[in-house]
Amino acid sequence: MNQEDKELLSEIIEDDPTKADSYNIRKNGKGIDRKVNPNIDIVPKEENSGIDIYVKEDTLFGTVNIPVIITESGLKDVVYNDFHIGKNANIIIVAGCGITNNGHKDARHDGIHRFYLEEGARVKYIERHCGLGVGEGKKVLNPVTEIHMKKGSYMVMDTTQTKGVDDTNRITKASLDSDTTLVITEKILTSNDQVAKTEFEVELNGENASTHVTSRSVATDDSYQEFTSNIIGNTKCYAHVECDAIIKENGKVKAVPEIYAKNIDANLIHEAAIGKIAGEQLLKLMSLGLSEKEAEEVIINGFLK
Repeated sequence: MNQEDKELLSEIIEDDPTKADSYNIRKNGKGIDRKVNPNIDIVPKEENSGIDIYVKEDTLFGTVNIPVIITESGLKDVVYNDFHIGKNANIIIVAGCGITNNGHKDARHDGIHRFYLEEGARVKYIERHCGLGVGEGKKVLNPVTEIHMKKGSYMVMDTTQTKGVDDTNRITKASLDSDTTLVITEKILTSNDQVAKTEFEVELNGENASTHVTSRSVATDDSYQEFTSNIIGNTKCYAHVECDAIIKENGKVKAVPEIYAKNIDANLIHEAAIGKIAGEQLLKLMSLGLSEKEAEEVIINGFLK
């Protein structure tokens, strides 16, 4: 990797990805570096592009980094990554994609990630996306996440789109067995004429399954965001979905909530709040000597933190 590659990589992974217990770095549609260990194995797929990540049962506090970077204008990259998390394993996975496009053709990455959590497994999944470059070609990112959770498993998914992504269609689907918990936090920033659409579909199939989905977004300039959630409670379960958005200039945000209780003991809640930055917040910060623009940046950064 050259210096530009490393700078792009730092946008999606804060620390050196090669310091993880296991990692796979992908650039312009090809794997360029990989490390495994006795507890975490990474195997390239034979039938299509992608990898299988195997985490042995009882693995504690393992780390896996699987970043993707694209610097080639016109490239359309599709990858299928499957995560097999063993019984009672506890692991952190850091993924995401950064695109630098200085050309006139669109660059696109579609990442399909499928998680299979065995009983008692615990996963923290961090995913970041961003776009850089001054070319006329778009930066397009379409992440798809499928989650299958067996009894007693627990997963936290923290996904962020920071800047520069012109078009994205983000889909997350999950099925939860009994005594499972899925916590999802999404943060998205759009500007100019960018479009971001996200869709969550969670099926609570086992007793005492629970999920908490939070979406925080900021739409500025002429950008457009659309948030759709579909939570299905098939038994005694709990779900809380929260969509909060700030709009500036001509930004637009649409929230489409759907909750479907199929059992008398399904407890499902949805909340949504969309609006501009509150005037009293701006005045309070401006009284400390900040300009209006600086005050807005402080509020937005805190909102998306």
